Amino acid sequence: MSRLCDLHAIADGGALALQAEVGGRPEPLVLVRRGDQVWAYRNRCPHFSVGLDYRPGEFSTYRGQVLMCAHHSALFRFEDGQCIEGPCEGSRLEAVPVRVLEGRVMLL
Repeated sequence: MSRLCDLHAIADGGALALQAEVGGRPEPLVLVRRGDQVWAYRNRCPHFSVGLDYRPGEFSTYRGQVLMCAHHSALFRFEDGQCIEGPCEGSRLEAVPVRVLEGRVMLL
């Protein structure tokens, strides 16, 4: 396991961009948080394979429940990356396994 960030680095109900080595390659990730839970996804919309942020490292989230793609307004649930509205409805973000241990977000 490798440390990605501290839990408090991600706003509750918000998102954080970072780079991490996944499968031996550096990958842009987006981490989303609700309370003590964190989910990580590759920062890539399944619709056109573009980043989800509207400016580098800046994301739109709604009510701590969904992440919105800045390019297509697709909405993805925090807990499973499922697109619930937009041009790629039914698709999912590509999950990256993480765990929160002692206030730190760890890449598994």
